[in-house]
Formats: sequence, C-alpha cells, structure tokens
Amino acid sequence: MSNTQHLHDFTTQVRRDILRMVHAVNSGHPGGSLGCAEFFTVLYQNLLDRKPGFDMDGIGEDLFFLSNGHISPVFYSVLARSGYFPVSELATFRKLNSRLQGHPTTHEGLPGIRVASGSLGQGLSVSIGAAQAKKLNNCNHLIYTLLGDGELQEGQNWEAIMYASANKIDNLIATVDLNGQQIDGATDDVLNMGSIRAKFEAFDWDVIDIKEGNNIEAIIAGMDDAKSRTGKGKPVCVLLHTVMGHGVDFMMHTNAWHGKAPNKDQLATGLAQNAQTLGDY
Repeated sequence: MSNTQHLHDFTTQVRRDILRMVHAVNSGHPGGSLGCAEFFTVLYQNLLDRKPGFDMDGIGEDLFFLSNGHISPVFYSVLARSGYFPVSELATFRKLNSRLQGHPTTHEGLPGIRVASGSLGQGLSVSIGAAQAKKLNNCNHLIYTLLGDGELQEGQNWEAIMYASANKIDNLIATVDLNGQQIDGATDDVLNMGSIRAKFEAFDWDVIDIKEGNNIEAIIAGMDDAKSRTGKGKPVCVLLHTVMGHGVDFMMHTNAWHGKAPNKDQLATGLAQNAQTLGDY
C-alpha cells in the first residue's frame, strides 16, 4: 500500500470514528471535525517529527496544540489511531469519568493532550510560549497549532499575533481552518473579518494558502512549503480552505452541523459514504 493510499484510508476511518462517537452520545461537533480530517491525518501520519510514547515536556520532537478544542472528535480519533491510546477508548467519548471529554483536558492524563482547550482564542498564546521554550532549550523542532476562522474574532488572538512577529517566533506554524462557518452562521454574517491574509501580513507574518484544504496531496505540499519557511525571522500562517462537514454530503457547506449529532438513519448514511477501511472500534 502506498503512503498516499494509507493516508486516504486513514482519513476515511477517522470520519467513521467522528460520526460514531458523536452519534453514540447525541453530543459533539461533527462539522468542523469532518472538515479537518485530512489535515489531522497528514499532521500525525506524515508531518510531525514525534517520538514514540508521550511525555508532557516534548523535548526533541515537534508539538501540536489544538486551539479550537470543540473539534475534539477528530483529534481523539487521530491520536488513538496514531498509537497514543487504545482505539477502543473512543467509545467512551463524552461519557462520565472518560478521559475523552467534549473539549480536551489534561487532568485525566490523556496521552497526546498537552493543554486544555476549547475556551476559544487561547491556543495561539500557548503555542507561542511553547515555541519560545523550544528556543530556550536549543531545540530545533517546530510548534504547530490549529485555530478556527470564527475563533479569530476573539481579541486575545491578535495580541498573540502581534507578539509572535515582534519577537521573531519563527519556529511556529499556525494553521487557520477557513471553512467560513461558525455556530451561529457564516463567519461573514456573524462578524465579517475581511481578508485574514491581509491582517496576518499586516502583523508581519509569512502567509500561505492551501486552497484545497480537503485534498491530502495539497495539504502535504502546502505544509512542506510552510515548514521550509520557518527559521527565517517570521512566524508562519497557513490558511487552510476546508469545507465544514466534508465527506458527508448532507453536512457540507452549512453551520447546521457545527454542534449537532446525527440520528441513526443519518449515521448510516454518513458511514455508507465512507466505506470502512481500518476497522471500527
């Protein structure tokens, strides 16, 4: 099996996991999770220089921080299928006493989770701190983070964006999931932010676009490009153009599935559109 075929199969299975996890507890956020399935697959199966096992310090490896923590289903699925914890544990998603809470937390010690997230607007600040720690430790590995486009309406982000460029945090790649949707509607309707590219460039970031944010080959090429731009005095921003709900036709291009669980028939339809590959939990 080619690596590309593995990534496609892996992504399909991640979509199945997302649908089944959210359906089982009638709770969660499938839309953004489905839209980022390819990105997380590439990140953990192709891009990150990571060690076997897990330790909180993360010295000698790349680190990833999820800022828009409500898309935890995709994060948990990819972490489990990348060996951080048993795939069978996905069945505990959002249940009492589970390590897989609706938003990632650290108090239960879930491998792969280094910061609690879901209070939107904070992940970039954390990532900048981790990037500075890498520099202080003379560690040449990179920090990656993912933010939502609606999340950029939070003011703390812009303080962090200003700080990162002023302090030449050039070992940081911040990806923005540009799906144009948030819980209350289209981002342009809720609070139009204009050109996000222009804003990051005005704050002196190096910005690239991945126009096909649900295309594995395009993500690999784009993230490799982003990586090549690190170490040159500027933080790097990747604008990842995705489709909310991608891979499940009735969930696509709408905010309606931002935080809504599929019923039994909808689950069956979604699973039928994503044929089983690696095996369900």
